[in-house]
Amino acid sequence: MSIHSKFSKLGTQNAPGQETRQAIAGTESFLSGEKLAGTPVDFSHGDVDAHEPTPGALDLFNAGVAKGGAQAYTEYRGSGEIRDAVAARLAAFTGAPVDARDGLIITPGTQGALFLAVAATMVRGDKVAIVQPDYFANRKLVEFFEGEVLPVQLGYRQAPAGQAGLDLDQLEAAFQAGAKLFLFSNPNNPTGVVYSSDEIASIAALATRYGASVIVDQLYSRLLYKGVAYTHLRAGAVDAENVVTIMGPSKTESLSGYRLGVAFGSSEIIERMEKLQAIVSLRAPGYNQAVLRNWFNEPAGWMEDRIAQHQAIRDDLVEQFRSIEGCFVRTPEAGSYLFPQLPELSIEPAQFVTVLRVLAGVTVTPGTEFSPHSGASIRLNFSQDHAASVAAVQRLATLVERHRG
Repeated sequence: MSIHSKFSKLGTQNAPGQETRQAIAGTESFLSGEKLAGTPVDFSHGDVDAHEPTPGALDLFNAGVAKGGAQAYTEYRGSGEIRDAVAARLAAFTGAPVDARDGLIITPGTQGALFLAVAATMVRGDKVAIVQPDYFANRKLVEFFEGEVLPVQLGYRQAPAGQAGLDLDQLEAAFQAGAKLFLFSNPNNPTGVVYSSDEIASIAALATRYGASVIVDQLYSRLLYKGVAYTHLRAGAVDAENVVTIMGPSKTESLSGYRLGVAFGSSEIIERMEKLQAIVSLRAPGYNQAVLRNWFNEPAGWMEDRIAQHQAIRDDLVEQFRSIEGCFVRTPEAGSYLFPQLPELSIEPAQFVTVLRVLAGVTVTPGTEFSPHSGASIRLNFSQDHAASVAAVQRLATLVERHRG
């Protein structure tokens, strides 16, 4: 693989903050229509102004700065004191012990944790099972490291309530074909579906049977909506030495600007991740690590209020999308993402995404980022101002009618 083709796997044009660099070529004839007035909304990422960070985060950061070099230059895997506190809380949350000394690393965001975990569990030519649709970086990283992607379909549209719809036969076939790594998010990004306890048990059984490693991204596992049950993979009947769990306070707690993530699991894999982190970034930002002191330790009722706010936005946006004839959307069970499938349009989906941004001030992420089979879908992060979000989807509906096929 040439250096050019290698880096072509890491497209950034649809990443948060990069939207203004999207190409407009080929859409000029569709951009002459009337612009729709309204507050611009960027659904490609959450709005930390609409949903403020955890109370006390800035004070903890300032305390980290005041501590000086002792906080700035921690171990590569993070401050031992902070790891002790975080490990105890993560163990209580996930239902399985977390080794603060050897089994946990603090990283520059969960994106950093994902990069390190993938790099620590595969080499060139390895086969890796990946869910479709799922977080776009999973596929990009495996391809960048010159692995072979074995797709496993998530039939979320047909799955009954309470199930994510993972094709377990495809997953087993991937293991039989030689996949030694399975990579997935739970809750799923972009659909917001949560894997049932039976699905998690089946994943654990298959991974153990075939001796495969599993990386599970649980970034949104705290933002569960009313009545939804969650099963942690690491707490089940799975080989603990082959599981890495990724979490962080960046989304649910609106602390993304601090660039903090955590990975925990096999001491062998965590050690590999630390060695790589020592070269790539040295450590998670030293002062910022102090912000983790109040993770899982927020004021009483704060998390319940945060969930209620997001559930109210979710419900209103789902209603809006379901009022669009021919549009399908499954109600997310967790997280802050919607993944509606739009009706047939007279323009290509990629063109519609550009038209939507230019004419309506509404930025979304194309579904093809998450699966080649999701071209008609778009992803919206609805962690936004409630009223502005509803108005933005109303403008989206107007443009759907303007370009309906």
